[in-house]
Amino acid sequence: MPAFLVIARLTIHEARRRQLLRVLAVLTIVSVGLTAWGVDGLVREARSGGTEELFIQLGSSQILIFAAFMFSFVLAMTAAFLGAPAIAADIESGIALALLARPVRRADIVVGRWLGLAAVIVAYAGVSGLLEIWAVSLVTGYLPPRPWLAVGFLAFESLIMLTLALLLSTRLSAIAAGAVTVVAFGLTWILGVIGGVARALEADAFAQLVNLARSALPTDSLWRGVVYGLQPPLSVLVETGELRTAMAANPFHATSPPPLPLILYAAGWLVVVIAASIWLLQRREI
Repeated sequence: MPAFLVIARLTIHEARRRQLLRVLAVLTIVSVGLTAWGVDGLVREARSGGTEELFIQLGSSQILIFAAFMFSFVLAMTAAFLGAPAIAADIESGIALALLARPVRRADIVVGRWLGLAAVIVAYAGVSGLLEIWAVSLVTGYLPPRPWLAVGFLAFESLIMLTLALLLSTRLSAIAAGAVTVVAFGLTWILGVIGGVARALEADAFAQLVNLARSALPTDSLWRGVVYGLQPPLSVLVETGELRTAMAANPFHATSPPPLPLILYAAGWLVVVIAASIWLLQRREI
């Protein structure tokens, strides 16, 4: 078995040994249960009050989108604090030096760590996201038009964060790398909101400048894919003219999925940043 696959397998075993997988499973059950309980109570109250089913379905979709938004932050922080110590902790503890004394390349360490942690974070995003959607659908009857698309973009977004944290961990301490990654995620989301407002106000030149700045970390663009997957088609069909322009400023609304060039750019971003992580680790004195 190639060395990087061995390291990936050991990374998953390490996560299980440290009870990370168990903790993530418990958090998933608790969050899905609380969401289902809250939405069920809200829907029951609305139906008993005579609210039309159409408005209940629209409200359920917005609750689901907001839950996905909060979950995206949880995923971002999970990915950041999984990736941040992946290399830094190995260097500080001397594990990296012990590994490199064997026929293991520094590239194997980076790729192996990334593959193992990516498997954990993608599984967590997929299982938790689908369970959340299923729970809301069970109590409200609302099923998003593209649940797999939404969960896929959530997982993709978490991979971006994991990769950034891994890059930073080749040069910074684990705490510093995690903090920088989380702040970068928040700043990118804020830039996305500013860019949407700029488009709504027809400040096209400034909107292009903001979009260029936020492209350094393509998480906000992928977030629009999550919203598109969860949003009911009716809310898109009723928008025309000025209303469609105004809704461009809403970070919880998307009239279309991210274009293919942007998705390809995000995939290329992953490859480039992983390659940069390998290059930086190869030039670090251990």
